[in-house]
Amino acid sequence: MSVADKSRNKSGGIGETASVIIQALLLALVIRTLLFQPFSIPSGSMRPTLLEGDYLFVTKWAYGYSRHSLPFSPPLFSGRIFGSAPERGDVAVFKFPPNPSLDYIKRVIGLPGDRIQMRDGQLFINGEAVQREKVGQIEDPDITEMTRPVDVYRETLPNGVSYDTLDLSPNSIGDNTREFVVPDGHYFMMGDNRDNSTDSRFSVGFVPEENLVGRANIIFFSIAGGASPLELWRWPSELRPGRLFNWVD
Repeated sequence: MSVADKSRNKSGGIGETASVIIQALLLALVIRTLLFQPFSIPSGSMRPTLLEGDYLFVTKWAYGYSRHSLPFSPPLFSGRIFGSAPERGDVAVFKFPPNPSLDYIKRVIGLPGDRIQMRDGQLFINGEAVQREKVGQIEDPDITEMTRPVDVYRETLPNGVSYDTLDLSPNSIGDNTREFVVPDGHYFMMGDNRDNSTDSRFSVGFVPEENLVGRANIIFFSIAGGASPLELWRWPSELRPGRLFNWVD
């Protein structure tokens, strides 16, 4: 084989490798944009449903697509295409309205036109108290972030969706609010950790439908103690095997 042949083979090999890499990156971009996006839980606002260190897949097509479906949210178009409205009780990822570079995850509580209010820790929707039942206490600090037992209440929304909420304090600032009227094209979001959640009661405000990114579906990995999934040596002590491949309720 001549030097020229070797040079051509080498160039061809580099070109093929580059082509494979580019195709793989494009496929990953399509999957992330149109199908699924991985998301890690950064705070305790959705405890006990979601914990810091949970890694989950968000279904991108659930609510259709907006500019926020694309990386870096380029202003290519406004509104949503192939849109589908979220259901009350969905756990949704959305862009923080005051700063769309930030991702938030909360539960959809109020739909357009709803009236939402908290009275003495009780959720009211359109003037009706949401069913709320104390189901016990949690003493696991990995779930509650507290060193004492925490009361757990089971809420059931008017459409039948049920989930657990934490009650860290009987008289927190979010237990009594004004009545919020959700505007058209917006949603009211709340965290399940009611006394430790920055949500639509506070600085989040009403979330425009354009800011919706997708619906949380399944936890595919979970690790405690602030460990990274790449720290394999911490898996024996910090991995939460009971949370792997759990559906998000």
